[in-house]
Amino acid sequence: MNIVTDLILPLALAFIMFVLGLGLTGNDFLRVAKKPRDFFVGACSQIILLPIIAFILVKVWPISPELAIGVMIIAAAPGGVTSNLLTSFAKGDVALSISLTAIISLLSVITVPFIILTSVMLIENSGLDLNISLTNMAISMFLIVTVPVIIGMIFRKFASNVAIKFEPIAKKISAVLFVIVLLGAILAEKDNVVSYFAQAGLITLVLNVVMMAVAYYVAQLLASGKEQKKCITIECGLQNGTLAIFVATSIFGGGIYVIPAATYSLIMFATSLIFVYLVRKTV
Repeated sequence: MNIVTDLILPLALAFIMFVLGLGLTGNDFLRVAKKPRDFFVGACSQIILLPIIAFILVKVWPISPELAIGVMIIAAAPGGVTSNLLTSFAKGDVALSISLTAIISLLSVITVPFIILTSVMLIENSGLDLNISLTNMAISMFLIVTVPVIIGMIFRKFASNVAIKFEPIAKKISAVLFVIVLLGAILAEKDNVVSYFAQAGLITLVLNVVMMAVAYYVAQLLASGKEQKKCITIECGLQNGTLAIFVATSIFGGGIYVIPAATYSLIMFATSLIFVYLVRKTV
C-alpha cells in the first residue's frame, strides 16, 4: 500500500474540506441570493470557461492523452481554500471568495465527474475504459468533499467558539497536509518526474496565466467593482490541487495523470502572489 496516496491523500482532502466548512455560515450562502451577479460571473468563469480553455489547449498542444486528461482534471477542480487568504492580501472581496470556494466545492460532486468523463470521451486515443461510472465517482466525491464540509458547518453552528479558535490552527495543518500530498505525488514518480514536468509544466503555466487573464477581463466587463474583479481572478487561478490529485489517483491510478495537478499546484501560488503584488502596487 502506498501510504501517501491510499491513506494520507483522502484523509488530507477530507480534513481540508472540513476546515472549509468550519469557516462557513448561512450568510455565505444567503449572500449569493442577495447579490447573485458577481457570484455567477465567478462561477461561470471557473466552471465553464476554465475547462473550455483547458480543452482547447490540450487539443492543440502536443502532449500524451494521459497528460491531457491530467490537465482536464486540474481544470475541473474547484477553487483552493487559500484563495480566500490571497484575496484578502489583494484587498479583494473576501466574502465573495468564501462563497465561490464553498459553493463551487459543493457543486464539484456533479461538475468534476461530468467534465472529466466528457473529456475522456472527447480526447482521442485516451485508451481509457469509457465505462467509468459517473455515479461511483460522484458518490466518492460526495463522501470525501461534501460530507466533511457539512460536518465542519455543523461543528461551527453548535460549537462556534471552539470552531473559531481552532480554524486558524486547522488552516496551518491543511497547508502542511497539502505539501505532504504534493511531495508524495511527485516522489511516487521520481524516476520520470523531470520528463513529466518538461511535458506538462509549460501547458499548465499557460493554462494558469491565460485563465487568470481571461477571468480578469471578464470580471472587468461584468463584475460590480475592483474588489470583485480581484477576487474572481484569484479564484480562477487557484485550484484545489489536493482534490485533483485525489481524482487522478483514485479514478485513474495516479502516475502520469497526477503530474499536471502537481505542476499546476506549484505554479499557481507563484502567479497568484505576483498578481497580488501587482494589484496592491497599483492601488
